[in-house]
Amino acid sequence: CSRPQKVCLCPFLPIHPLQISTCLYIIQHPAEESRVLRTVPLLAACLPPDKCKILIGRRFSEDRYPELATVCRNPNTLILYPGAEATNLEEVVVVSSNPSVMIIIDGTWSQAKDIFYKNSLFRLPKQVQLKPSISSQYVIRTQPTNTCLSTLECAAVALTIMEKNKSIQEIILRPLQALCSFQLQHGAQIHHSKEHLLKNGLYDKPMPKNKRKLRRMELLVNNVKI
Repeated sequence: CSRPQKVCLCPFLPIHPLQISTCLYIIQHPAEESRVLRTVPLLAACLPPDKCKILIGRRFSEDRYPELATVCRNPNTLILYPGAEATNLEEVVVVSSNPSVMIIIDGTWSQAKDIFYKNSLFRLPKQVQLKPSISSQYVIRTQPTNTCLSTLECAAVALTIMEKNKSIQEIILRPLQALCSFQLQHGAQIHHSKEHLLKNGLYDKPMPKNKRKLRRMELLVNNVKI
């Protein structure tokens, strides 16, 4: 896990990498590399190296990333990005017997949006989303809403569905749960979602002056999906 011995997470990782048929491509915004508490390294430690490929950058052209371009043009490739055009992953898996590749964008919501819309390659695969059925256990980092998940959590839920194996989610979430537990024991505070803070009058930061950002906060308070 590459962490100090006092907070080592290796005992919470699977003894052997999970044997899966799905290949994950994690498209990571460069800003994530400098974050101390990242979930992608834990995800990669749970999976075989050839099943979890991490590409770092903001712009991905076909010339510079020919392998990624080939993957995006593969009819069995899915990209996990919620929105009006996205289909629930469970429905896609029922129809398609062999979705073999999943692309997940790793970054803040604004960073992920920037990567998705400014790279035409990422609109070639079928767009899918997860049903908001679980709350994030990544409680040491603030999320926009109660149902926003970290990259590791998204991968755990998606792989469980695609591999039709419920134990995958439990195994991949174990090191994340341990990470949060260690951090809370060492002084970290539980971070409620922005949605929770706004609804309960606990949001203590200055309200944004930008009308679009204010409108997004209103939507969070009023349970409108954004």
